[in-house]
Formats: sequence, structure tokens, C-alpha cells
Amino acid sequence: MTFLLPGILAMAAIVLASNILVQFLFGQWLTWGAFTYPLAFLVTDLVNFVHGPKAARKVVLAGFVIGLLCSLVGSQIVGEAGPLVTLRIALASGVAFLVAQLLDVSIFDRLRQGSWWRAPLVSTLVGASIDTALFFSLAFSASLVWLEPANDVSWANEVLPMLGMGPLAPLWVSLAAADWMVKVSLALLALVPFRIAVRRLLAQIR
Repeated sequence: MTFLLPGILAMAAIVLASNILVQFLFGQWLTWGAFTYPLAFLVTDLVNFVHGPKAARKVVLAGFVIGLLCSLVGSQIVGEAGPLVTLRIALASGVAFLVAQLLDVSIFDRLRQGSWWRAPLVSTLVGASIDTALFFSLAFSASLVWLEPANDVSWANEVLPMLGMGPLAPLWVSLAAADWMVKVSLALLALVPFRIAVRRLLAQIR
């Protein structure tokens, strides 16, 4: 289990940072969390490639538990705009993380025998899409306000043209669409560090 510690710590740090940063806008359609969370797929895929799906699932589950605990602690720390991490954000993050990451592990394992880039790319794209859909709907949809009635998410449900130019939709739908596009872009860019890291890790193991 010790050899998995770096992956577990990296995963926990990414989840905690993303839970906080997703509450702050970068520009009009993105949250800062869009730039940190995709790194979780890189960590999972690296562990999966080197140590296999069983080890990757351990990292995911450990990261989930640690991230959830950190989120709950964050929910008790009140800043100027309220809790650093709302309970609804923590719930949405936890559910989306667990489902998307475990799906990523399964898809990666099925495709590991193909071209080196296919497994990390396909698994990340599918996982990121599921993660985005689950997280933003659970965290901000007005229809799920009962998850945390005291948490005001009216700002996220303001009806605007989607991404400023499409059909009318709640703001959180535009945030989700922009978030997904960033994740897709980062999934492509992550192939470079994935390739470099895998080569170095395999060299160390040998």
C-alpha cells in the first residue's frame, strides 16, 4: 500500500482543491475547478497503467474518502461568502468523482492492450463527460434544491443564452458545457505528461 501513497495524496489534494475552486468563476463561463480536477484522471490512469486496475481503484477509493472528509471539514469553515465547501458541493463532487473515476479505471483496463494513447484518451473523455453531467446537475440544478435547502444556488439558475450565444438555459448548463470543453482539451494535452511519466516510472521499476 505504501507504493500507492503518492497517488493517494495527489488525488486527495486535487479533489479538495477542485471542491473549493469550482465555486469561483474564471471569466464568465468557467470555474477555476475546471483546470484542476482533470488532473485526477491523469493520476488514476498512471496508477492503472503501472500497477493495474486493482491498485487504481484503491487510489480512487482512498482519494474519495480523504476528499470527502476534507470537504466536510471545509463545510465547517466559513469565509466571507459562506462555507468554503457547501454540503451540496461536497455531495456532488463525491458522487461524480466516484462514478467517473471507477468508470475510467474499467475503460482504461479494457483498452490497455491497444495503442498507448487510446486507453488514457478514451477513458478520460468518457469519465470526464459523466463527471461533468453528474457534478453540475447535483451541485446547481434548481430541481435538486432539496439536497441542501439552505444553500442558495439561484445565481447558477439564472436563464441566459447558452455560452452567450446559444439557446436559453440556466447558467449552470453553460458552466457545465464550458467545463466539459476544458476537460476535453486537457485530456488531449495530458497525453504528453502521461507518455513521459509512464516511460520514467517503467524505467524505475525495471
